[in-house]
Amino acid sequence: MSEVRIISVKIPEEVYQEMALRIPEGDRSNFIREAISEKLQKTPKADKLLALEERMGKIEQEFGQIRKYLADLELLTFQHGEINPHSFCIDEVDHKIMEYLLHYKSATTPELAAYVKTNRWLILNRLRKIQKTSKKQVGKPIIEYYAGEKSGKKKAWWIDEELIQE
Repeated sequence: MSEVRIISVKIPEEVYQEMALRIPEGDRSNFIREAISEKLQKTPKADKLLALEERMGKIEQEFGQIRKYLADLELLTFQHGEINPHSFCIDEVDHKIMEYLLHYKSATTPELAAYVKTNRWLILNRLRKIQKTSKKQVGKPIIEYYAGEKSGKKKAWWIDEELIQE
């Protein structure tokens, strides 16, 4: 055994009485020491959890890169109606944006801001976040910005209808 340290522990009277009944007086220190050791073995170490989270993040990022490369090479095909666009939404604002895009197929940031009743900068940031998240998870963005004119709209965000569920 390595160097021992002395600690003081306050326990409820009923726990002490139960221990006094079950554990002989000379064995109580060993009993408490073993109980603490057992509990520590069952408790995960924080640094290990942090390391696992970091590894998991790296794996997700690398997997997203692989999916992106496969999509670029057209080896990974997307079936019509495979993806739920609401899975990239984090709150009610995102869901409203997605509902509008699903209904109208495209929208400008001022149109979305008026629909959601918020400022267009928040809408723009949310659209970019949805775009980035979907590209990371699927390998292809579910919404894209097109600055030119398309179907009578200029500078609008378009939903990729090939990817969404119907």
